[in-house]
Amino acid sequence: MLLRHFGYGRYGPARRGKRLRPQMVVRVAVGEGAPVENALDAAVAVEIFHNYSLVHDDIEDRDELRHGRRTLWSAYGVGQAINAGDAMCALSFLSLERASDRLDARRVLNMIALLHEAHAVMCEGQSLDLHFESEAIVDLDGYHRMIACKTAQLFDASCRLGAYAAGCNEETIAGYGDLGRAYGMAFQIRDDVSGIWSSVDETGKVTGIDVARRKWTFPVVWAIAQPRSAARDAVANAYAPARTLDVAEVERVIVALDELGAREAARRAAAEHVAIIERHRNGEFRDFLLRTLDLTAGPQEVRSA
Repeated sequence: MLLRHFGYGRYGPARRGKRLRPQMVVRVAVGEGAPVENALDAAVAVEIFHNYSLVHDDIEDRDELRHGRRTLWSAYGVGQAINAGDAMCALSFLSLERASDRLDARRVLNMIALLHEAHAVMCEGQSLDLHFESEAIVDLDGYHRMIACKTAQLFDASCRLGAYAAGCNEETIAGYGDLGRAYGMAFQIRDDVSGIWSSVDETGKVTGIDVARRKWTFPVVWAIAQPRSAARDAVANAYAPARTLDVAEVERVIVALDELGAREAARRAAAEHVAIIERHRNGEFRDFLLRTLDLTAGPQEVRSA
């Protein structure tokens, strides 16, 4: 099942993600002067951990496609997919423990604690995301709290793990955490846009599925926060009942979001977080992050990550 999820062996070759989180670990460590070997165990741990979260996320959201392939729960059933995800979680921490072969034991202990803390925060974010599906309204503060926990926290941890691997001081480590968190916020807002307006060929997922499930994405939350209008009310009325929307309702919501300018509002919101990235002193790493968040890039660049 793990081979199938990653598209390895007889299940490949297959579309895979961009490995953004492990790249962050390695690029931060090397950028701070450490040999790449110091960061590899942490990079492996982060990538396996991220995929563990995806397996469980697919179960909770009932997503049937991931990178253009059937998700584990849809192929093997919910019970087997939960077990496979749990195995990934265990493997991620076993991988991180191996960093003690090259790094001071105290530093590795801090890294293990950091990933556990990220795990707890991510669970809070996922809980909020699921809870919001039955809410009649969600405000921007609630939305931002949810994505800070669910998405930005692991980017934060990935950057800090790289800084730990390089032996950085606490101030530098914290600064990289701030950088990763800003990246995660911008990343999720762009991902929300992709989930509404991109095609299945670009994302490997069903178009408009986030709207059909009443997911409280940035464009929707922002739209309902606007002054009363026909377009604003169309979005609010569609999201008021706690039920899945049909195809016609999804289309009406997307048209209304376009009329309100929700996609442009999302671009502006992402740009606020991008500005934090632009000010970071590590120029090479900063430029890498900005390239992956290029606001002129196609949506598949985000959704494939």
